[in-house]
Amino acid sequence: MNILHIDSSITGENSISRQLSASTISNILKVHPDAHVVYRDLVAAPLDHYRITDKPGNSTAGAAFSAAILTEFLAADTIVIGAPLYNFTVSSQLKAWIDRIVINDATFKLGPEGSAGLVGEKRVILLVSRGAVYQPGTSWAPHEHAETFLRAIFGFIGIEPDVIVAEGAAYGPESRAAGIKSAEAAIASIAA
Repeated sequence: MNILHIDSSITGENSISRQLSASTISNILKVHPDAHVVYRDLVAAPLDHYRITDKPGNSTAGAAFSAAILTEFLAADTIVIGAPLYNFTVSSQLKAWIDRIVINDATFKLGPEGSAGLVGEKRVILLVSRGAVYQPGTSWAPHEHAETFLRAIFGFIGIEPDVIVAEGAAYGPESRAAGIKSAEAAIASIAA
């Protein structure tokens, strides 16, 4: 089993999404101790914003780098992503990575009938952290564009991700702890 572990939080050791993604990797390795894990910290080693000349197949350094990112994604059976909500959506660091894996004829195909995802055999586990509570029916729900974006973009390439959410961290230590505890319980219950 090949696992790609992505972290995108800018808050370092205080990051909930980093804590949850590490717990998820630990949980998977208990069941699959021989799994190979590739770790990519998008904050410690940020990717430049994607340019059209970076498309794999072009003869530029950016294209070669983008091809390497795409190959790393395609080689993974399971992708674990720590995704905090910043300003109602994903971090720019995570978006720069996504722009390098959503590539026509590699992860999706366009045609007269629409689009088709090409990588549906992969498993994606999203560990989403949010300061407020964005569940349907709350006043914050209309502003949630991280989980919804990630579900849409991975769905577009053929993957229905597993999503685990920790939220309410901005409401104080007890709410933060409750959000983490709930997410950790979900992590423990997912089939590795």
